[in-house]
Amino acid sequence: MKIRRVVTGTGPDGKAVVMSDGPAPRAGAFETVPGFANALLWATEAADAVGAGTPADRTVDVGFVPGAGGTRLMTVVFPPDAVMMRADFDAAAFGAEFAQRIPGLAEKFEPEHPGMHTTDSIDYDIVLDGEITLELDDGVQVPLRRHDVAVQHGNRHAWRNLSDRPATMLFVLVGAPRRS
Repeated sequence: MKIRRVVTGTGPDGKAVVMSDGPAPRAGAFETVPGFANALLWATEAADAVGAGTPADRTVDVGFVPGAGGTRLMTVVFPPDAVMMRADFDAAAFGAEFAQRIPGLAEKFEPEHPGMHTTDSIDYDIVLDGEITLELDDGVQVPLRRHDVAVQHGNRHAWRNLSDRPATMLFVLVGAPRRS
């Protein structure tokens, strides 16, 4: 997946300027699952500030789940679930690639319940293209279509692409402390 990322900020003269314009540095397609791709587009930490100076591009060295007050902006292309149900699907190879490409998030997945995971974040999940199903506890399924938005509050969930074509999503994760 090739995504152009334009980052703007404020120059020394107080005027808005383009700080960078080019491909997102952490974007790409998975080798183990045809059609699966992701990109980390921007990341902030709670202490980040705005104003004059070059914004810190944290995408090159952070995990995919923010700490409290931090954010992550990412896209994911989900191939149809049927791709991962093929006889030649190598779950171990996919798991290793997932852990390498999506650190911080990969560790949140439950091995005994494929796809299920929980993060300490408020998530804004936007379907850009296609259809996808949000699965919650006890098998509750919520179908989502192009331009639908789900807002999640640190709940356990999984994404299921039950269709026959890819689904592209944009995710904004806002790190939040977990209440018991």
